[in-house]
Amino acid sequence: MSPQPQAAVGAPLSRVDGRLKVTGKAVYAAESDVDGAVHAVIVDASIGRGRITAVDTGAAEKHPGVLRVIHHRNAPKLPYRDNAGSNNLPGRRLRVFQDDKVLFHGQPVAVVVATTLEAAQHGASLVEVRYDAQQPSTDLHDAEPDKPTAYARGDAEAGLRASAVRLDVAYQLARNHHNPMEPHATIARWDGDRLTVWDKTQWVMGTHDELAAVFDLPADAVRVINPFVGGGFGSGLRCWPHTVVAALAARETKRPVKLVLSRRQMYFGTGFRPSYAYRLRLGSDRRGRLSAAIHDIDAETSSYETFTEAVMGAGQMTYSMPHVSQAYRTVPLDVNTPIWMRGPGFASASFAIESAMDELAHKLGIDPIELRRRNEPSEDESNNLPFSTRRLRECYTVGAREFGWDRRNPKPRTTRDGDWLIGLGMAAGVYDPGRFPAEARVRLDADGSAVVESATSDMGPGTYTSQTQVAADALGLTVRTVTFRLGDSRYPPTGPHGGSATMASVGTAVVDACDQVRKQAIKLAVEDRESPLYGVDAKDVVVRGGRLHIQGNPARGESYRSLLARNDRTHLEADGSYTGPPNPERRSYHAYNATFAEVAVDATLGLVRVRRMLGVYDAGRIISPKLADSQAIGGIVGGIGTALLEHTVTDHRDGRIVNANLADYLVPVNADVPEVRAIYLDGEDNDGNALGVKGLGEVVQVGVAAAIGNAVFNATGRRVRELPITAEALL
Repeated sequence: MSPQPQAAVGAPLSRVDGRLKVTGKAVYAAESDVDGAVHAVIVDASIGRGRITAVDTGAAEKHPGVLRVIHHRNAPKLPYRDNAGSNNLPGRRLRVFQDDKVLFHGQPVAVVVATTLEAAQHGASLVEVRYDAQQPSTDLHDAEPDKPTAYARGDAEAGLRASAVRLDVAYQLARNHHNPMEPHATIARWDGDRLTVWDKTQWVMGTHDELAAVFDLPADAVRVINPFVGGGFGSGLRCWPHTVVAALAARETKRPVKLVLSRRQMYFGTGFRPSYAYRLRLGSDRRGRLSAAIHDIDAETSSYETFTEAVMGAGQMTYSMPHVSQAYRTVPLDVNTPIWMRGPGFASASFAIESAMDELAHKLGIDPIELRRRNEPSEDESNNLPFSTRRLRECYTVGAREFGWDRRNPKPRTTRDGDWLIGLGMAAGVYDPGRFPAEARVRLDADGSAVVESATSDMGPGTYTSQTQVAADALGLTVRTVTFRLGDSRYPPTGPHGGSATMASVGTAVVDACDQVRKQAIKLAVEDRESPLYGVDAKDVVVRGGRLHIQGNPARGESYRSLLARNDRTHLEADGSYTGPPNPERRSYHAYNATFAEVAVDATLGLVRVRRMLGVYDAGRIISPKLADSQAIGGIVGGIGTALLEHTVTDHRDGRIVNANLADYLVPVNADVPEVRAIYLDGEDNDGNALGVKGLGEVVQVGVAAAIGNAVFNATGRRVRELPITAEALL
C-alpha cells in the first residue's frame, strides 16, 4: 500500500478533551452521577503493627444517617482468588476486613456507610477501635533486608582494585508520594450479581480483574468505568484496598456507595516511591575510562508484599565498562506497599549514578560531558544487543550548545550574582519504555466519521488527543471527524497506562485496526464498477480528508461517504491488536536524555533556587509536540520536587506519616520553575513498534535530580548526597 499522508501526527494540536476539562464538564470518578449513591468513610488503624482487640460501633450506628459499620467481625469472608490482574506482587494480598491483624499505620479497619458524607465522616470519628499494639519496623536502616537480586559481569571487585581512580560514595533518597490533584475515589454499584465500578485507575483491566478475583465473579459480571483521571504519576497502577472496600460496602448495604479518600489517607492508601540507600563504588583510569562499578541498593517494601522496580537497569547499560556487580535488596517494613512513580527505578538510580559521574569528573579535572562521551557504549553491554537508536552524544551536543555550557566555570563557588552563588550541572538519563499487548476497535460510519475504542486511560499525557491523531492519519480523516473512547473495561483490553507504554502499545493497535478499515474501503472501491477507482491497483490508493484517491492524482477518487452509501453499507469495522515486543528482543530499546540545570544558592542562607532547565530527548517519533512539551515540563517539575522539596516523614515510634498533607509535604509551584525548555531530536525508532515512538512520560524525570545536585555542587563546592537537598545541608 502507498504510505498514508500524515496531516495530524506531528501537528501541535490542542487537546481534544481540553474544553471539557476547562469548563468542568469532564466527569471524574467521584463525580459520576449514580442514582441513590450513599457515602462511605474508612476508619484507619492508629497503630503501626499489632492486632485489633475490640471494635465499638455503638455510637456510630446511633448517629443519624449512618446505615452500616463494617469491620472484620461482621464482614463476609471474600474468596480472593489468586489470579488477580493488578494485585500481582509477590507476597500475600492485603485482605481488608478479613482478620484482626494490623500491618501498617492507616490500614483500613472499618468503614462507615451513611446517607450523607457528613454523617459518614462523623460516624467514622465515633468508631472506637482498641488494639494490642506492637512496635512497628518502619526504618529502612534498622531492618533486615531480603536476599538480594544480583547481577554481575566481569570481576567487579578485582576491577575496582586495579583501577587508578576510585570512588566510594553513599546516597540516600527519601520516600516520595504522588500527590495527584484528583484524590482516589470509587463508586460501586451492584445489580444482582453484577458489579459496576467508577474508579480512579490507570489500569482499567487490572482493576476489573482484581475485583473479579476478590469477589469470585466471572469476567463479564464486572465493569470498570474511568473516562478521566486527574493525575496519577503511577498511583493508579493497581487496585487499592479502598476500591474493594467500596464494592464490599455496596454489596452489604444493597446501595451504590461512593468512597473518596482524603488527602491524608492517600499517604498510606495508594503507594509511594520507596526510599533508597544506594552505595556506589566506581573505578576508572586517569583518563576517565570506567573499569568497574559495584552497586549496593536497599529499598523499602511492605511486610506483606514484595515490591520491586527496575532500579538496576541504568547501572548495567548507561556507560561502557567491563566489570559490574549489583545487589538489590528489598527491606520488608510495616508500611503499605510502594508502587511505581514517574520514571520508576531509573529516576532513583540516576541520582546515584549521575552524581557519582559528576564527582569523578571533578576529581579527574574532566568536563562532565566529556567524561560521559568517553564512556559511551557501542552496544548494550547488559545483553550484548545493538541499540535500536541511541543518540546520547547528540543530546549532549545540542544541550551544551543551547544551554550555554561553555560559560560554566568548572571551579566550584566561583560564579556569583550578588549574594547568590551560581552553578551549572547536567546529567544523562535513560529509561526502558514499556510495551504491553493491547487491542482496539474502529468503526467507520456511513457519514464519514469514525469511532475508536480501547480500554486504556488518560491520566494527563493526552491519550484522547494523541490516539485521535494516529487514527485520523491511518484512516485518512480529519481530527474533528474521529472520536476516541477510553476508560471502560467493555472496550478492547489493554495493559496499564504507565511505563511510557501507551503510545507504543495502544497506538500500534489503533493503527492496525484503522489500516484494516481503510483497506476494506479501498478494496470495496476498486471492485465497485461504479467507483472512479474501479480497477485501480489497491496499492496506489491513499485516503486524505475522508476521500479515497490515486496517489499523485487527487482528482480521481471519491469519499468514504459516497462509497458506503452506494454500497448500502452502514459502517466498516475492524479490531486491531499489538502483541508486545518481539521475544527474544532484537534490539536494546530505550529512550535517552541530557538534562541541564542552572541554580542559584544563597551564600548565607543556603536556599536553592532553580533558574532554568533544559531537557534534550532521544524519544523517537513525536506524535504531538504540544503534548510532548507538557510531558517534559511535568517531568522536570517532578524532578525539581524530588531534588529540593519532597520528603515523606515517618514517626518510627508508631509508623505515622507526620506530613501527610500538602501544607507540610512540599511540591513545586510556579514560582519554583521560572524557565523550562525541551528539545526533541528528529527521528523514529522503527525497531520498537510500528509508530516509531519510544514513549516520553518517564524519561523526562530521569536525571533531573542529579542535574540539580550537580549544579548545586558547581555553585557551592558542597556535594549533597541525600535527597531532598535542604538549606541545612548547605550551611
